[in-house]
Amino acid sequence: MSTQAPAPTRREQILKEAARLFAERGFHGVGVDEIGAAVGISGPGLYRHFPGKEAMLAELLVGISGRLLTGGKQRAAEASGQERDPGAVLDSLVRGHIDFALDDRPLIILHDRELDRLRDTDRKLVRSLQRQYVELWVQVVREVHPRLAEPEARACVHAVFGLLNSTPHLSRPGALPGRAATAELLHRLALGAFRAAADGSGQ
Repeated sequence: MSTQAPAPTRREQILKEAARLFAERGFHGVGVDEIGAAVGISGPGLYRHFPGKEAMLAELLVGISGRLLTGGKQRAAEASGQERDPGAVLDSLVRGHIDFALDDRPLIILHDRELDRLRDTDRKLVRSLQRQYVELWVQVVREVHPRLAEPEARACVHAVFGLLNSTPHLSRPGALPGRAATAELLHRLALGAFRAAADGSGQ
């Protein structure tokens, strides 16, 4: 039985190229025609899929926030099994976020630069999804390191996100280890940050 991933839909192709172009040149630096050319269709043809660039940006940022939360919940459930092991859950959450940070770098840049361009309703939705994702981590971190007070755990989670989400800015291509080595390095740094914070709290 084949395990090959299904081919991306046209809509997914458009979103991927829009994310890349927006990240490279800024939201206002990219035209609909250029996004269309990147996926091999006319600019006006894009309007069969999206009413405009604003809708693409909203789907990209709301979409990744939702996928991170859903993926985090799934990883927590899968790692728990019948006998919950908080350490295994935290390990799985870290590895999942590292996959995002290494494979979806344009979305990190988009969030940093363009979040304020979203409509209020979309921006509030992104923030709500992100808060839920943070609180999922906070709960697990406190299970692993019970001496950490909730505000400390939350600060640690945000700091680790800052570390992992720095991947688009790490260095020029070729100046870093390969993907697997970089992933393992980030994994050690993230878990080490939580341990260091717990040690500082007297755990």
